[in-house]
Amino acid sequence: MSGAAIVAVDLGAESCRVSLLSWIDGTPHITVVHRFTNAPVTSDDGSIHWDLKTVEAGVWLGLERAAKMAPEGIGSIAVDGWGVDYVRLGEDGLPLADPFCYRDIRTVESGDRLHQKISAARMHEITAVTALRINTLYQLHSDRLTNLPPGRGWIQLPEYILYKLGGRPVSERTLAAHTQLVDVDTGTWAPEIFSAADLDITQAPELVEPGTDIGQLTGPLAELPAYKATRLIAPATHDTASAIAGIPASGDDWAYISSGTWSLVGALVKKPMRTSQAMAEGFTNLAGAGGLTCFHVNVNGMWLLRQSMLEWEKAGREFDVAELVAAAEKQPTPAAVFNVDEPELLLPGDMLHRINSSLKQAGHAALDESPEAAPMFANVIFHSLAARYKVVLENISAHTGKSLKRVFIVGGGSRNQYLNRLIAERTGLEVHCGSPESSTIGNFAIQMAVLAGFEAPSAEAVAQYAAELDGVAIQTA
Repeated sequence: MSGAAIVAVDLGAESCRVSLLSWIDGTPHITVVHRFTNAPVTSDDGSIHWDLKTVEAGVWLGLERAAKMAPEGIGSIAVDGWGVDYVRLGEDGLPLADPFCYRDIRTVESGDRLHQKISAARMHEITAVTALRINTLYQLHSDRLTNLPPGRGWIQLPEYILYKLGGRPVSERTLAAHTQLVDVDTGTWAPEIFSAADLDITQAPELVEPGTDIGQLTGPLAELPAYKATRLIAPATHDTASAIAGIPASGDDWAYISSGTWSLVGALVKKPMRTSQAMAEGFTNLAGAGGLTCFHVNVNGMWLLRQSMLEWEKAGREFDVAELVAAAEKQPTPAAVFNVDEPELLLPGDMLHRINSSLKQAGHAALDESPEAAPMFANVIFHSLAARYKVVLENISAHTGKSLKRVFIVGGGSRNQYLNRLIAERTGLEVHCGSPESSTIGNFAIQMAVLAGFEAPSAEAVAQYAAELDGVAIQTA
């Protein structure tokens, strides 16, 4: 493929990036033109929000830089990001407020209240999605319980950025699944769940397939020469779905771990797995690129380490992640591990104490929480993650009948060679490290398929273009 360049925007809960794919003599080149940090902000009332203006400014700066680097023009822009969070739009189409962060505790009460009207089991029958209090449904229900103005409707963050660039408001299926509001049988919004949550179904965005062209770039950016005829594409807007689409693997003997703030551990299947046992084990069925289903479990990820590092920093010791991983690798095998998916470990703050509470509840000794003991503490975190991955991967084999031989690790966590070794030792599987920027690769692959003429491209078409980008070094501008 050659011709106009394309841009992928990846919104992360800790880091966002804008990347440019261009061709030089027919060879693909990927450059991260702008990377900026992202983090939730705690308000005076204790609620947790995203700073929307900062996210928008970072994306716009990245797009301006990309335009300067692409005199050949930019054919399309696509945006992916983390799931569940959304922007409420006023009647003027502008945000009513900064969006809540999924870690805000408001959904604890809304979840309890909602389940009095409709059970988690019934919702699973309808959606094939496991009930998690972070899902959009519980957040929207919390809005209703606290009488937040609904405005004209809501739109999830990646699609909101595309909307701000000139696209029509949509909800792409891989991210729509995270709302827990889509009927898996009909492929439409689920009236029964909207009714139970006292939500107006007419305010839900239009559902579209991965790879849908939703309009042309407009506004000030469109005045730049590179953006004169740029299309806006909804890729697999859920970053995990994009990351999996970026895995250049074929066959039926592999699983994936999308490793970052969260670890999404699963496998691709042709249709949702809806057994009560899978539900009890925390499995969910989320839409993937090309009509496939991502059958996986949300496992707590590098969030555990990041939160611990913040506490050590407050105690006077700042660690580099690579330094801490190297130090942890020198530690002996720990005597005990903890359940990384304890509900309390999903909450921000006081992480060292929370982990120790989990260990003590399981009958194990507490760990030293001082910065001096950080390598030992980090080692326990890594062993605990690997132990949880092993259980989930074994359950995947049991539910799907797949005889797993390989596991592909993508996302930022793929750089952690020590954790990767622990995964190989615990599971006995071949561990393949994909790109740390696999969501960018999948985002680009879907755009390439669309620009080549594939409408709502199949999994095979996306895999073809992902293979073209396999091994391409990602440079930083």
